[in-house]
Amino acid sequence: MNTDQISGVIDRILFSNQETGFSVFIVHSKKLEPTTVTGSFTNIQAGQEIHLQGSWGFHAKFGKQFQATSFTTALPTSTLGIQKYLGSGFIKGIGKVYAEKIVQQFGEKTLTIIDTRPDDLLLVSGLGQKRVERIKQSWIDQKYIAKIMVFLQEKGASATYATKIYKKYGHDAIAKLSQDPYRLTDDVWGIGFKTADKIAQNMGFATGSVQRIQAGILFSLKQASNHGHVYQNVETLKETTFQLLEIDPALHQSEMKRSLINLYQNDKIKLISHQEQHFVGLAAMYGCEKGIAQKILQMIEAPIQHKISNATLYQSLQTNMDIELNDDQQRAIMACFSSKISIITGGPGTGKTTLIKTLLKLLNQHNFEYKLAAPTGRAAKRLMESTKQHATTIHRLLEFDPASMKFTHHEQNALKTDFLIVDETSMIDIFLGHSLLKAISLASHVVFLGDVDQLPSVGPGNVLKDCINSQKISCTKLTQIFRQAQNSMIIQNAHKINHGEFFSSTLPDCKKDFYFIKEENVENAFNIITKILHTTIPAHNIDASNVSILTPMNRGATGTQKLNHDLQQLINPDKQGPQATSMGTIYRIKDRVMQIRNNYDKKIFNGDIGTIIAIDIDEQILMVDFDGFHVSYSFDEINELVLAYAITIHKSQGSEYDAVIIPIFMQHFMLLQRNLMYTAITRAKKLCIFIGQTKAIAMGIKNAKQEQRITFLSQFLTESLSCR
Repeated sequence: MNTDQISGVIDRILFSNQETGFSVFIVHSKKLEPTTVTGSFTNIQAGQEIHLQGSWGFHAKFGKQFQATSFTTALPTSTLGIQKYLGSGFIKGIGKVYAEKIVQQFGEKTLTIIDTRPDDLLLVSGLGQKRVERIKQSWIDQKYIAKIMVFLQEKGASATYATKIYKKYGHDAIAKLSQDPYRLTDDVWGIGFKTADKIAQNMGFATGSVQRIQAGILFSLKQASNHGHVYQNVETLKETTFQLLEIDPALHQSEMKRSLINLYQNDKIKLISHQEQHFVGLAAMYGCEKGIAQKILQMIEAPIQHKISNATLYQSLQTNMDIELNDDQQRAIMACFSSKISIITGGPGTGKTTLIKTLLKLLNQHNFEYKLAAPTGRAAKRLMESTKQHATTIHRLLEFDPASMKFTHHEQNALKTDFLIVDETSMIDIFLGHSLLKAISLASHVVFLGDVDQLPSVGPGNVLKDCINSQKISCTKLTQIFRQAQNSMIIQNAHKINHGEFFSSTLPDCKKDFYFIKEENVENAFNIITKILHTTIPAHNIDASNVSILTPMNRGATGTQKLNHDLQQLINPDKQGPQATSMGTIYRIKDRVMQIRNNYDKKIFNGDIGTIIAIDIDEQILMVDFDGFHVSYSFDEINELVLAYAITIHKSQGSEYDAVIIPIFMQHFMLLQRNLMYTAITRAKKLCIFIGQTKAIAMGIKNAKQEQRITFLSQFLTESLSCR
């Protein structure tokens, strides 16, 4: 195959995917008319001189293109090229305006000035000391990033991760990676095992080496935790690790045994024997689960310190309350005072909110101090709105300290409160559960509220369900649906789903707040959603900002990725304002976005939803408003965000919307479960609309089988496990 060559200056970049490196850009050449170039590229900027090798092709829509297979770049030498290069936003502190001013001042010597005499930039009108310092630092950063890029390319890995790696390790990046490339999977979010393994093998790590197998074991355990498991059966773990590493089990049993022993001796893993089976878990997860159990047992045994008798409390409930409580509600409130730790669970309309309000009134009457918390910002906001009392997220309650990377409140600095009331407890995983319980004084009472029939936490463990199943903790289940809730089709149908019954499109004496639109063709789903947004939503006097599309999965015609792309064009199509791009997604001012990882430095957490309020191209900064809390992201951090016009049902936990639209089709069949359907419908306050195939919805409602998470919290609470 013949190889062609072209050279020129990058005029503008039309598209760039940071994950794959695939880019489309225009090259200006003295010998050719402006040329469209496609291929895989790293660290290219407008204004750079580029030499390309590849072949010519023809795209049916875009015409003649040069398809590059390799390339080399050089810093621009012409004043026009330098101006484009600096104006691309590549160097923080320099946008198009300052790029022009700097080049006017220094001409073709501009880049040499920035590199060797950066303080001369102060001669440029409008450039102050602060901005010049940002430019100097950004220039130094880019030089080091370039070195990391070369290192990654030499090791067969994508250079697109270079900026993230530099942010994590700084000038020590190459030294640290040379020592242990597998650390990338833990330290740098977004880098998976395959990337780290490719680097390691190109550095000479043997395919069946103990170090490589150890890394594979740890990664397999982390992968299992992504599915909620705290432990893995040891034989299953071996099998998944061998598959991951693509090595023959028959040839590497001794290395596998040595790897497990090494990890155990270095306190990386723990071993548990139960019912003649053997399990392996990450030491950190084991510590959390064991720690939760120990603290619960301590609280159960701790003496009650308040002097209020049951008779006094009962009298208060009978005489001083505005609302009459049923027997279960009264029993639940009494348990809050008579037990150091108690659980209240129940579905929609069963009076959890009324119960909390009554409990708070009692606490106020008897001068108890209390705090309200929930796992997410939206859940905390809901709790605050329903109780008219201050509520916060658990993370903010515990006060994370970025300097120490630990919570401020812990065993030695417990929360100062008589009662802690935590809502949406089903969302709490073992990490958050352990951190929370560590921070609770044995003198305090804790009340956990939640709906055990909803989806379990996104993170590992099944804290609420395990605690209930242990029967060690006082637990009240609310089952009676109150009269004011009985006229809601949403609530009635939620309970039908939870009982394994298909929902009803009409119910006598109910307001019309629920619809089912049958549609067999998944390709028609978006058109139906569009019509609903344009007609049904306004007809119900619901603001479009409080509507969410909830779907079981990320991929496919009704997955979040495609829906968000299409909904952005529908809801926020403005292409004239400033934009930022990450992983092939365009972000615009007014876009609804969601954080998809815990970022303790920014004090923003997985599942938090906000709105983009500003994009600064010069400074490469994007600003998001999370319910009044403003968080800035550099452009290389934007992959922590996704568009959130549509979100997965799992991510919707803890949130409520005035209206939800739920597309369910057979393409989702692997994920269709009763608790998924139940969780989805219970997110709606005023309007719920299902779209899809009757067969798919019926399958989901019928399927009560859930993948059993491998956890041992219940056993830690009730029996003696063999652990080492």
